[in-house]
This record gives sequence, structure tokens and C-alpha cells, in this order.
Amino acid sequence: MPATIHPETSAGAVTLTASNLDQAVEFYTRKLGFQILFQDESSARLGTTGRKLLTLIGNPAARRALHSTGLFHFAILLPSRVELAKMLRHYIQAGGRLQGAADHLVSEAVYLADPEGTGIELYRDRPRQEWIRDVSGIRMSTDRLDVESLIAEADGQTQSWSGLPEGARMGHVHLRVADIPAAERFYHDVLGFDITARYGDSASFFSAGGYHHHFAANTWGSAGAPPPPANAVGLQEFVVALPDEAERKRVAGRIQAAGIPMEETADGVLVRDPSGNLLRLSFSKKDS
Repeated sequence: MPATIHPETSAGAVTLTASNLDQAVEFYTRKLGFQILFQDESSARLGTTGRKLLTLIGNPAARRALHSTGLFHFAILLPSRVELAKMLRHYIQAGGRLQGAADHLVSEAVYLADPEGTGIELYRDRPRQEWIRDVSGIRMSTDRLDVESLIAEADGQTQSWSGLPEGARMGHVHLRVADIPAAERFYHDVLGFDITARYGDSASFFSAGGYHHHFAANTWGSAGAPPPPANAVGLQEFVVALPDEAERKRVAGRIQAAGIPMEETADGVLVRDPSGNLLRLSFSKKDS
């Protein structure tokens, strides 16, 4: 019987290395409205009240890696189209630039990058009953998004923008990997995520509980690439947020049975996917 991960599993907090910590914190707080939950001279935890979304670890010696695996983007899910519109309007008014925008059928999304080049998606989901499902999975596309129409949703709102809304959370994490079949064996066969969509042989999408995707993997520029060096800017780790300790033990048991090295820590199980991306299996509410 195929492994199946608990349907309440989701994407959790992401940890990044930043070469300029102050610049990164200023970007995420001023342009995107993250709250500072904790900060010292070497790190910062950002998110909303009661929910950590991002940890930044400062390393002035860090440099961007070329042609490596790692993070394609992390995606912040906004609770409504109006909230996405308000956030987008603020970002543009604060001098931010978009890298792209798309209607994915299941969602509407805009794309940008932080000062270190880390990809970020801001999106809102359409209601699940509007998603199109067929024998191949959940239908997604990359259609043109009318950005002007989206921003117009924020017009006439009586409340001014006051930062990242309470309902914002980590919607999904999209990875650069070296090999798609190896990624599918790990995320689907071992961890137990459903494969909800494929873009040819260059990208696969994984989810729990019928979501369009909590994690994705692509080889768009990273086919056969090695992991980044230890001092690279970008992804340190990301959290797979599990509902409870029992599920953590079940998933850890499958990893162990597959002969994949892992490390038990007080904050969860650390394991690397076949492309060297580090993930943490955690059931801590602060990370989900």
C-alpha cells in the first residue's frame, strides 16, 4: 500500500541565509509587512502575531551560488483577494518591482525577489470547489493575470494597509532540484505526498489533503546541479509541518526504512532530499 502523509500536513517556516541581515529585515518589514518576532545581531524571526514564517540568519561572507539546487521561491498565501491586492499595492507604492504575475486557475499570484535574489510568491487561492480535477490531478496553468484589475480590488477599502494580515501563512515551498524522478521517489514514495500535477519531465507538484501543492520541485536551470556551498545565500532549511508527534514518527519510520540518513533533534527530524535540500519534520505550531 503506498505511503500517505497525514492530510493536515502543510508547508511551514523557511530559514534563509542573508549576507546583509539589516537590509533583508528592512525589506521584509517595510515592503512586505512582516512583523519582527525576535531579532539579535546575527538573526531575525519574522511573521505575524503567533506565527513564524521566516528566519533570517546573517552571514556577511555569504555569496549567491550559481547553477545549484536550493530554493526556487517560497510562497505566502493571503487569506483573500482583497488582502493580496492591498499587499501588492503597498509593495508597488513602497518602490518594489514585480518579476511576474500569473493566473494559475487554482490561484492568482505575483512574483518578486528580496535583495539577495530569493524568489517570493504572494498569492490567494480560489475556492476549492472551483478547482478543476481530472485523471491527471489538479489542473493548473500559467495564464496572464490582470494586475491592474487585482490592485483595483483594494480601491475603496476603508481600512488602510497595516502589514501582513493575521491569516497569512506559508502556502507552499518550491525547490530547485537536480532530478525529478529522484524528487518524486522522496516526496511521494517516502514522505507520502500526493503528486497533483506535472509539467512534462521538468517539474512536479506535491500535496497533502487535496491541496493543489504544498511543495514543488523543478529542474529549470538546476538539472544535474550540485547543492550550494555551505556559505551560500538562500535556503538553509524549510519545515514540513505535521499535525502531531504520531505522524512525525510514522514519516520518520519510512525515511529510516528507505535507508535515508536523518537526525532527530529537539525541534524535529532533519533530513535532506536527494538534491541536498534540508527539511525539518516538525509538529510545532510556531512553524506552521
